[in-house]
Amino acid sequence: MDDQNKNLILATVLSFLVILGWYTFFPPPEPEQAPETAISETAPADGTAAAPSAAGADAVADTAPEQAAAPDAPRVAIDTPRVTGSISLQGGRIDDLSLKDYRETLDENSPIVKLLKPVGEAGAYYALYGWAPGAGLTLDDVPGANTVWSAPDGATLSPDSPVTLTWDNGKGLTFSRTIAVDQDYMFSVTQSVANASGGTVSLAPYGTLARHGQPAGLKNFFILHEGLVGMTDGELAEIDYDDMADFDPDPRDGSKSSVKQVEANGWIGFTDHYWMSTLVPAPGQGFRSIAKFDERREIYQTDVVLPTVTVAEGQSSEVTTQLFAGAKEWDAIRGYEKAGIAGFLDVIDWGWFFFLTKPMFWLLHNLNVLIGNMGWAIIGLTVVIKILVFPLAYKSYASMAKMKELQPEMEKLKERAGDDRQKMQKEMMELYKKEKVNPAAGCLPILIQIPIFFSLYKVIFVTLELRHAPFFGPFQDLSAPDPTSIMNLFGLLPFDAPAPESVLALVFIGILPILLGISMWLQQKLNPAPTDPTQQMIFAWMPWVFMFMLGGFASGLVVYWIANNTITFTQQYLIMRSHGYKPDVFGNIKSSFKKKPKAEKE
Repeated sequence: MDDQNKNLILATVLSFLVILGWYTFFPPPEPEQAPETAISETAPADGTAAAPSAAGADAVADTAPEQAAAPDAPRVAIDTPRVTGSISLQGGRIDDLSLKDYRETLDENSPIVKLLKPVGEAGAYYALYGWAPGAGLTLDDVPGANTVWSAPDGATLSPDSPVTLTWDNGKGLTFSRTIAVDQDYMFSVTQSVANASGGTVSLAPYGTLARHGQPAGLKNFFILHEGLVGMTDGELAEIDYDDMADFDPDPRDGSKSSVKQVEANGWIGFTDHYWMSTLVPAPGQGFRSIAKFDERREIYQTDVVLPTVTVAEGQSSEVTTQLFAGAKEWDAIRGYEKAGIAGFLDVIDWGWFFFLTKPMFWLLHNLNVLIGNMGWAIIGLTVVIKILVFPLAYKSYASMAKMKELQPEMEKLKERAGDDRQKMQKEMMELYKKEKVNPAAGCLPILIQIPIFFSLYKVIFVTLELRHAPFFGPFQDLSAPDPTSIMNLFGLLPFDAPAPESVLALVFIGILPILLGISMWLQQKLNPAPTDPTQQMIFAWMPWVFMFMLGGFASGLVVYWIANNTITFTQQYLIMRSHGYKPDVFGNIKSSFKKKPKAEKE
């Protein structure tokens, strides 16, 4: 490899180091917790989200009826193979939901993850449904956030047992709400109204997701989207919580809101790192998709408002919408997409390189199912990637081997050309053309590796399947940094390693980063050190800089890099040997430990 190629590699690697270094030492600031704000005089008394107004009906105040909060309101239990919780009969809110299969930490005694929380708890987060009144009706005539519903005694919501809630407004309108749930995380909510009021009524069914304040533990990391997510007729929207404050003001209640009309297919909700809640109208159903931020009460809210229905005397009307509330499991979400929810897999933040991240995760997922261990699945993925790029790698390493064979000719050219660099370049190009050598081919493996690395980093960071995924021994969470440390001799000494977020963790790295540094260093030893002192110094330090820089990255990513370096070393060595060039690995290692002559240092 000539100096031009080495300079290209140096520029690429140094740019890569700058990016890694910036986000290691200058991560985005943690979001400040919003202070509790006073409830508006026009807001519901219990601080719940506001009800939307009916589409096409008379304008109404964007508030729910005032009624004292009832924390001891009756509840209906939820018990399925995947979730547990309850529904409050005040408002019929789905506001208590925990995920049975996921714990907050690796500790087997750690609490299971709680997704939805009732008003009154920190970080309240809930779904509620109702009807927005149209012509001739008032807020008191329809069920809202504080309506107390009736339910059968001893009812428990399960996949085999839907629950029906009822409420009579005392004026001839009887409302029912049937809630069903499947084996995973999808709720179906069927709202109906029967009219015996003696006249015709108009009203619009709606569903609401409300979140009080930003979620605790918000990552706020550039590679991950957390916040509003929605699909509008094939157009995906991802809006951060902070950006919702930039919506246009709603003159009815002073909140900031964004309204879109969905013609046929869409959904809207909130996504966390690994969990999500999303309102999903029936496929083919048009609706108003509303996102709003109530700054006074610090409530983030999404609504789906279905078209206004007109119900004549003696008639009834019903509509069914769905609510996904659970873990962003690829298998489950893909199943819902196949069942008709268009674009639902895009709730997982695949990023700009989705054309790489999607197939990469698909392969990783299937390898994990086949092997039964995510660590070995990552190594298997590395092998597949190396096989796919092998033709390019072969040309690159073959070209590098050929360049080594041309070194004697290159030295003769330098002697003949002397200080005439133009003549030197011309004769070099002629030599390359004659021998059919591409001097830039040696850079291909590095240039290819960068988008693959970032894509795999994205996959490991954002997908739930890597969370708490074990490898072996101390490596029980491949989405987390290496838990071992030099400080306690990798667990041999009787004290804990430094916390991953501490400064000490950047210095006292673990086993995997050290193996990474060694694998990069050995890979360098396939070729003699550069003759230029500056390049020689940079190449000498590069493996150890990467070792410390990647020490705080997800251990699954470091496993990939170690496997990649090992396979690359083997490929390059064998290809060079097949072209008649025998890399002097041990000689190059010895030369790196030799003390340089004084004259050479100067």
